[in-house]
Amino acid sequence: MLDKRSPLFAQTHRFVTVFPARLLRHDEEMGLSTLYFAGGELRVPMVESAVGTAIEVEIDARDVSIALSRPMDVSILNRLPGEITELEVLPPPFARATLSLGDASLYALVTRESVERLALVEGLRAWAMIKTVAINGRLLDPETAPRPRRWPSPERTSSRSR
Repeated sequence: MLDKRSPLFAQTHRFVTVFPARLLRHDEEMGLSTLYFAGGELRVPMVESAVGTAIEVEIDARDVSIALSRPMDVSILNRLPGEITELEVLPPPFARATLSLGDASLYALVTRESVERLALVEGLRAWAMIKTVAINGRLLDPETAPRPRRWPSPERTSSRSR
């Protein structure tokens, strides 16, 4: 096992966030699927499963960037607001940030220079930009994946207002 103090540790050790997600919909025209997880929605290349399927998702910390303001003019589809809950200094040049995205946490592997330049600290609100999401093919029990909150139907809303 590689010593955590070794300079090669962050380059060879994968920090991966794994969580359950539910397949919400497919966009055939764009070749994309939308997944719902405890931290929001993710757009990913088309997943060959039925809508409603619970699947396991993996995000490598090397595929996550951090922005201090809402990223607008970027090609990255998955941009989620969050808060930095932990910063761990690793052997140079890396640091690992843990971001809270509501009910989910996500790792980002960034350089120490980025931590200093952006003045990243625990408690800071930031945006996670996720370049790649891996679907590992593992199907889950449907009860393990979160369900999006349903909007009230017009019938339920009107009956409550009476």
